[in-house]
Amino acid sequence: MDTNAIGSQMSARLAANIERLAERRRREAAAAPLGARIAARITAFTGSMTFVVLHLVVYGFWIVANLGWIPGVTPWDPTFVMLAMEASVEAIFLSTFVLINQNRQAEAADRRADLDLHVGLLAEDELTRLAEVIHRIAERLEVPLDQATVAEVEKTVDPDQVLDALGSSEGDPKTGGHGAGAPSAMKDSTAS
Repeated sequence: MDTNAIGSQMSARLAANIERLAERRRREAAAAPLGARIAARITAFTGSMTFVVLHLVVYGFWIVANLGWIPGVTPWDPTFVMLAMEASVEAIFLSTFVLINQNRQAEAADRRADLDLHVGLLAEDELTRLAEVIHRIAERLEVPLDQATVAEVEKTVDPDQVLDALGSSEGDPKTGGHGAGAPSAMKDSTAS
């Protein structure tokens, strides 16, 4: 098979994966509760330049009008108490919408992290098996190998031990946040 065919095949697979991920995100967004969808839309709007410009215009007009600088417009809030109250109420609601949206994003990030961990563990397991196969081939062909390196490569990672080691070393100033003295998360492969 030539490299162009491999490249186009890989591109087609990549495009299909991207489309599947986009479709999944659309389904998840559509399945979100109404309140979460409203919060996401409000947060998206309030995080835009349109929102900034709108506030500059509205608050600018409010301030200029209540300073009495616009002829024919009677100031309705000369002490700006109403403006301060409106801004405070708006801030309360906006911060609530932002927190709701951040919670949804954190849940999605947790799901992606779990998926990344799962894919990483699957890849590690497959690589360990490949290392074992290559080791057997090398033995049959009588290719000399560094047995210490082979033994290390053929060890599988125990995810529970890795997570325990990471959890126990978080914030440890001696290890710089990494468990230097943590128990090994590797165990010997059962295949021979």
